[in-house]
Amino acid sequence: MTTAIDTMTLADLLRQAAKAEILPRFRRLGSRDVRAKTEATDLVTEADEQAERMLKAKAARLWPEALFIGEESVSADPALLHKLDGADLAIVVDPVDGTFNFASGIPAFGVMASVVSKGETIAGIIYDPMGDDWVMAEKGGGAWLRRPDGEAERLHTAAPVALDQMVGMASTGYLPQEKRAVILGNLAKVRFLTNYRCAAHEYRTFAGGHVHYLMYNKLMPWDHLAGTLISQEAGAYAARFDGSPYLPHHLDGGLLITPDKASWDVLRREVFTV
Repeated sequence: MTTAIDTMTLADLLRQAAKAEILPRFRRLGSRDVRAKTEATDLVTEADEQAERMLKAKAARLWPEALFIGEESVSADPALLHKLDGADLAIVVDPVDGTFNFASGIPAFGVMASVVSKGETIAGIIYDPMGDDWVMAEKGGGAWLRRPDGEAERLHTAAPVALDQMVGMASTGYLPQEKRAVILGNLAKVRFLTNYRCAAHEYRTFAGGHVHYLMYNKLMPWDHLAGTLISQEAGAYAARFDGSPYLPHHLDGGLLITPDKASWDVLRREVFTV
């Protein structure tokens, strides 16, 4: 699918922002460069703010018709988020996904962007500053790992396996405590559970065929639009807990992503019984 926004141009902007504003600050943040937002593990750094400022300015020059929604912009103006559903064209950005990791000196963070047109996600990009490559997709065009030298590799999700052989990732921190306890107990039914505290790398891992499921409860668009589209273009089945499609304006209702519908059904029934 072609858009008014060139995906590779947007991908290069993410790389530029990472090289100019994010990587120079990695493991070099001072005490005044990191602040808590809603809780001690919900952080913002100078890298987040400066990278988003750069991306917003460059996007405004290239695509002035597009609404720009960034995580830090919405933190400053929550009303901005509600404009996404009615926008003809929007760019949604997470300048540093995995800020807790970044601020802790852990090299598992990413820069994400998605393009939304009339309520539908039509492009998604996840850039890994440490590996200097992108995972990306345009709707209907497959999911791809791309490198700056032009090399590209098509991505495919893992083959389905039995429940007791499934390896995957679940973010349970935003579930109500009583439901969290039930789900954590149910997760004994799968082979392995992990969590990178970075949706960018979790989606990359899933779309590359290395794990069998992803589960999230809190659905902020900068965290999940790009990764969900990339996963679907790699062959995945994705739906909210009630079975409905995940759309850009959804902020809750949970999200479960698996290689196929049968895997989704068994995980929803046996594990994620929320």
